[in-house]
Parts: sequence; structure tokens; C-alpha cells
Amino acid sequence: MRITGIDHVQLAMPPGEEDAARGFYAGILGMDEVAKPGPLAGRGGCWFETAGAVVHLGSDAGFAAATKAHPALLVEDIDATRTALRLAGAAVEDDDTLPGRRRLYTRDPFGNRLELIQDGDGLSQRRHSAG
Repeated sequence: MRITGIDHVQLAMPPGEEDAARGFYAGILGMDEVAKPGPLAGRGGCWFETAGAVVHLGSDAGFAAATKAHPALLVEDIDATRTALRLAGAAVEDDDTLPGRRRLYTRDPFGNRLELIQDGDGLSQRRHSAG
């Protein structure tokens, strides 16, 4: 058996906050909203995708933000991403600890932690650590 990839990342959100999710994931991050399949549509939440990244936001009555665990999403231009986030009023924490990769952390409107990375030299994290 071998894992061949990641299909999607699921994050939780409070019930009824789909518009806030759309404003952040589509409006600020530029992801496309995709329709949830019929059997799942009534559960609330919304799904977004772009260029190989798929994020599902699931409505959770017992919502608690993911403050440490997080997805890391690749971006084309970390500077433009940082600017868009700051213009929208989002907090941004820059992190330059990985050689060859520019990254920052932010939080979605619900407090979920997100890492946004620009891979400066095209090397994956695995190949960076293999040195």
C-alpha cells in the first residue's frame, strides 16, 4: 500500500458562516468555489479548489479553530498574497526559517491557521531535507 497524494484538506467552521468563508477563500485567496455533491449540500459548509489544492470547510456546531494544525498552500507570489491579506485586515506572520522557501502564516475568519508558501527553487520539502 502506498499513499499517492492528498485529495483535499478539511477545516471546520461555525454553522452559517459560508459567506465569510467565500469572502476569504474565494475573495482574498482567489480559490474557486465548487458545488458540494447533492447528498452533502444540506450539511452546510463550502468547498474551494485551485491549481491542485482543494479545501473543504465543514460546518461544525461544536466548532473550535485549528490553531496549530494547518494546511500549507502553495502561492505564486508571496508578496502579493501578503499584501492582499493585510489589505483585508488579516494578521500575517512571516517565517523565513526554511531555506529556498518564502512563507507566512495567517488565520481564516474562523481562526484556523493557514500556511502560505512560495517555493523559490522548485524543491519539495522532502528534497530540501534530503540535502
